This record gives sequence, C-alpha cells and structure tokens, in this order.
Amino acid sequence: MADLPPLREVIARHGLSASKALGQNFLFDEQLLDRIAAVPGDLAGRNVLEVGPGPGGLTRALLRAGAKVTAIEMDTRCLPALSELAMTFPDQLRVIEGDALKLDHDDVMGGEPYAVLSNLPYNVGTALFTRWMGGEEWPPLWTSLTLMFQQEVAQRIVAKPGSSAYGRLAVLAQWRAQAKMAMKVHRSAFTPPPKVMSAIVHVEPGEMPEGVSAKLLERLTEAAFGQRRKMLRQSLKSVPGAVDALEGIGIDPQRRAETLEVGDFVRLARVLG
Repeated sequence: MADLPPLREVIARHGLSASKALGQNFLFDEQLLDRIAAVPGDLAGRNVLEVGPGPGGLTRALLRAGAKVTAIEMDTRCLPALSELAMTFPDQLRVIEGDALKLDHDDVMGGEPYAVLSNLPYNVGTALFTRWMGGEEWPPLWTSLTLMFQQEVAQRIVAKPGSSAYGRLAVLAQWRAQAKMAMKVHRSAFTPPPKVMSAIVHVEPGEMPEGVSAKLLERLTEAAFGQRRKMLRQSLKSVPGAVDALEGIGIDPQRRAETLEVGDFVRLARVLG
C-alpha cells in the first residue's frame, strides 16, 4: 500500500483551492472516500472512469481498491497533484486533461467495459447523468454509475411516482436501469462546505423494454414534465399523436405527469414508436 501524504498537505503544497466556477468541493475524509469506492463492489483490476477528480481524493481510494483509473480533469491547477499520484501508482492511473462533456467516454475507455465513480462537479452533474442514461445502444459499455450529487438531485433520480421529487430524471434513470440511494454525505465533510447536503446514487443497467425508442421517451418526458402542473392533454400536445395514444392505453389525459408510473411512459413511447 502506497504511503501517501495527507490530502490537505497536497492541496496546500500545490496552492489549490476549490473553484466555485467549476462547481468544486473537496473531500478529505479518507474513510468516507474508501466507503464510496466500495459501493460498486470489488474494483481490483477493473476499469474505472472518474470525472472531475480535482486533487485526487476519491482517485486515491479507487487506486487503493486496485482499480485502473482514467480521470478526466479540466482544471489545469490539479494536474501536478494527479501526476504525483500517477507516479505513486504506476500503470494504474491515466489522467486526461479535457472537458468530460465534450469527450466520447466509450472511446476514452478504449471500447472496454468500465465503471463510473465520481464526485461530480455540481454544475455538470445532471448533464453528464442524462447523457449516460441516454442513447439507443443498451446495455451501455458502463457497468455501473456511482455518483455524488446534491441530495436534491439524487432524490429526483430515485423518486417514485406521486412524490414532489418525481420527474424526468426519475423516468430516465429507472425505465431500463435500477437506481438506488447508496449513502448521504453531510455538507460538513467538504471543503469548503457547500450550502446543501450531498448523496451517492448507484445505478446499474437493466433490461431495455422492447420496441421503445430512447429518444422518443426522452422527448415525452421533456414535454410532460416541462409543464408538470398542466394536465397531460396540454403538456403532451407538442408530441404528435401522444394525447390520442393516452386514451388508447387507458390513461386519462386529465392526469398530470407526476401521477404516471415509469411503465406508463414506456407503454406510451412503445405505442408512438
């Protein structure tokens, strides 16, 4: 096991501070980081993608667990600290300088299966998540997503119909995957402490329902929840044939989107497809 200096010492030596513009908040609690790395199970020898490693707190935990980590970081200030980590764990860490939103992650990972583990920067977390959950190719190359979000976003991903948190994110996360809340993380664990609490969500791909277009389902949820206070007969007007299709599958057009089960959206997408 590599003997690493404390994270606070590394950050001080490199003159690093969390960038508000990049949505950064650093985690120093090594035990907590090890617990996060353990969520997807044994990582020994597995390929792992980490987005926004910052100074490498979670990266350390992943490397200690034996993972082969590819880390995408756009903050050039953090690269020297990550380079030191790469030297400590030869052949285990590859650092790519770039914007994770602009890169093809499957290409980055060489077309091999990989797990995603990230303390996601707050300002790109939802965009990355919807991208990982999208696309017609299923199952995806990623084998699991273990991601830290603001707790409010995490609750929206695992929400059930009828709850105030239930919406587009829940449907996209649950229609062909299993999403669960793995743990909550108190704001005091971070430096600087964010104004909100955080939580770890763990997602594993499931079976994709037959005859359903992911693109069409995304369009339906966008329309339905984009005007969530309106009845479906109003909110789904922008999707050709959707309102008529509702009655065809026994769904009252006067209902609101938040009352529909995930399976209802799947049935509607299948009929329209």
